[in-house]
Amino acid sequence: MNVQQIYTGCLAQGAYYIESNGEVAIIDPLREAQPYLDRVNVDNAKVKFIFETHFHADFVSGHVSLAKETGAPIVFGPNANPSFDAIIAKDNQEFKLGYVTIVALHTPGHTMESTTYLLRDENGKDYAIFSGDTLFLGDVGRPDLAQKMGELTDKDLAGFLYESLRNKIMPLADDVIVYPAHGAGSACGKNMMKETVDTLGNQKQMNYALRADMTKDEFIAEVIDGLLPPPQYFPANVKLNKEGYDDIEAVLERGTQELTPDAFEAVANETGAVVLDVRHQDVFAKGHVPRSIFIGLDGGFAPWVGALIANIKQPLLLITEPGREEEAVTRLSRVGFDSTLGYLKGGFEAWKKAAKEYDVVNSISAQAFKKTLEEGNQSVFDVRKKSEYLSEHVINANNTPLDALNKYLSGFPEAPFFVHCAGGYRSMIAASILKSRGFHNVIDIKGGFKAIQNEGVKVSEFVCPTTL
Repeated sequence: MNVQQIYTGCLAQGAYYIESNGEVAIIDPLREAQPYLDRVNVDNAKVKFIFETHFHADFVSGHVSLAKETGAPIVFGPNANPSFDAIIAKDNQEFKLGYVTIVALHTPGHTMESTTYLLRDENGKDYAIFSGDTLFLGDVGRPDLAQKMGELTDKDLAGFLYESLRNKIMPLADDVIVYPAHGAGSACGKNMMKETVDTLGNQKQMNYALRADMTKDEFIAEVIDGLLPPPQYFPANVKLNKEGYDDIEAVLERGTQELTPDAFEAVANETGAVVLDVRHQDVFAKGHVPRSIFIGLDGGFAPWVGALIANIKQPLLLITEPGREEEAVTRLSRVGFDSTLGYLKGGFEAWKKAAKEYDVVNSISAQAFKKTLEEGNQSVFDVRKKSEYLSEHVINANNTPLDALNKYLSGFPEAPFFVHCAGGYRSMIAASILKSRGFHNVIDIKGGFKAIQNEGVKVSEFVCPTTL
């Protein structure tokens, strides 16, 4: 038996590859099928099953493409109703894979079709669970994504989740390995651990949601408390996972078309495409296409695109570092953004050589920012999450979280003002959005809050985020 976790950090997502005696099961695959096909070929094996723990909201799974390529059936748990052919497993249904067995444990709560897959080894011993979004390390899946108007509330779903954990997962042995679908950074939970694998016994000891003496009412209150609104693109991803999607090859062919500066400008004007600049924030600040939006590849790229652009059908045009065009299109497709129309051939340097107009972002060092503060009151906007801001912030700074920036546009002044985040990535996104909205008086603080602290700028007293 060979079990491999295939973890994608930028999505905080775990897919799983299980092989036994030449037969393979893949759980919650990413959209692009080729890496799994390559792995199967190396093992001289065959994909027998494609298991889905639920209809994912935060990414487009690769089940449809992988089934098309391999002929393997897709397996969902009870209550699933996809638009394509699939095995809808019954609770406790067993699936033989080589010498091992995979058991479908229906664990509703995150969604009503959510299913945990229990792996039993060659001797019939419980070895591991693939818990999807039912159980994370340090947390559980949020119960507010599958509400139905007039039918189910977040409290109803949390109640189902409580029963699923107590009746299906907690009775398992402490040495059972927990393989979750997500880790720290995912919007599918609140406070996940940075680790991606653990034992169930350790989770019973330290995961707040698995306290042995916890009542159902306590569980519901704690699970719901502090949930931020889900990103706007989540329902669209659920729809794609439920109904199907274009082949990744077609998306790549369309998205990696080379466009000269003139053609790039013409397509942008004709289609209303958003120009997405995915270079490093420092490079973007020094020069970029006017009204382009910065969301760098070397950060939480795809989730931020989904959170800020929201409409997955929005046409996009790319400006990348040379050689990273396909990577950008692929990562966009993982969250359902399939309408990339091409990229700027030769990158931003080609734009400048064509004598096109360009813009810059005014930036200031933390040291210079400190001197400016000492000279008098300044407008400072902190685009970190509310919890980060409450933990510690520049005195008198305004909290305008990046994922809700549009709600705060009326509060930005006409006079020059400063923006910062933790390290510089999010604040440059914010600066690009503000400039696209006509706020050309924005000044980004290089290095963010970390650099500001290092310069000794006065900040609020520290409050541990876990006590907020």
